[in-house]
Amino acid sequence: MTRVLLAEDDPLTLSGIEVLLSGSTYQIVCTVGDGASALEELPRARPDLLILDYQMPERSGLDVLRTLRERGDKRPIVLLTGNIAPRQAYEALQLGLDGLVIKTRAMQDLLACLDSVCHGRRWVDHQVLQQAMDHSFASADGGTDPLAKLSSRERAVVALLLKGQRNRDIAGELGLTEGTVKAHLHNIYDKLGVSSRTELFILASQNGH
Repeated sequence: MTRVLLAEDDPLTLSGIEVLLSGSTYQIVCTVGDGASALEELPRARPDLLILDYQMPERSGLDVLRTLRERGDKRPIVLLTGNIAPRQAYEALQLGLDGLVIKTRAMQDLLACLDSVCHGRRWVDHQVLQQAMDHSFASADGGTDPLAKLSSRERAVVALLLKGQRNRDIAGELGLTEGTVKAHLHNIYDKLGVSSRTELFILASQNGH
């Protein structure tokens, strides 16, 4: 069983997640209603994984993520959110967030997210991921950054590729087939004038990605 700490301040959402995880391989060992309590309970609860509401009293889920990563705590963390700005989503990904699920889709997506995270893969809502990557490219020098010419979906593919993910993993994370990922990569190579992943890595690093 995977031990889970759940931090959620909305009672209805909390109850729904408890029902969803009952009978699964995930055991909720601690529930709290704010970020400060989540940090306080960690030593006693000893969870393998944390599910955190993005917006909570005291300290947000993003605050807790930032604090734990600064401490060197690498335990998987999944954020639940009703809405998150692209800048905050990008910051969370840079901090090493493992999963992000939109609350309105939690009943459909949360278990799939947890399963992916527990197998060492990142799972982020597709729309949020693309918005975060758009923010990343927009923050760079859009006038000279060659990657700025890519579409939102191509940027999402590149972002995952730069993290070392294989075509199969990229396909799973973006809800695509491997063939579609290969087609995207072919278009990306053509647009950027490169012929391999190595050349793409070099080009991206030269432009601050």
